Amino acid sequence: MPEVNVEINGKKYRMACEPGQEEHLLGLAGEFNRRVEEFKGIFGEIGDIRMTVMAGIALIDELAVAEAKIAALQRDVATLSQAGQSVAAEMDDLEARFARRLNDAARKIESIATAIDEAGAPTS
Repeated sequence: MPEVNVEINGKKYRMACEPGQEEHLLGLAGEFNRRVEEFKGIFGEIGDIRMTVMAGIALIDELAVAEAKIAALQRDVATLSQAGQSVAAEMDDLEARFARRLNDAARKIESIATAIDEAGAPTS
């Protein structure tokens, strides 16, 4: 299993990861370290553990907000899908009714044409 060295708050940590995930792990660690450094800039030196916990909680908060947005979007997609299915069913119904009326009109026209042909036909 590959290992990478990451740096968080000035300290190096050796971490294992799945093969091919080394760059991803380094990116995640870099983002986490950026958060820790951001808090360090805001609050000053308040202790490594406290700083790390604050950064972790901030990231979990962002994750919770993102998950709530995803859930809302999933509900919207479900609502829109249902609406689309309703519209499609209504269109199918309208199409079927239109086809029936067009068929009825064609039969009436055919009947009128036949009546005209019969009325105009010479008698023997």
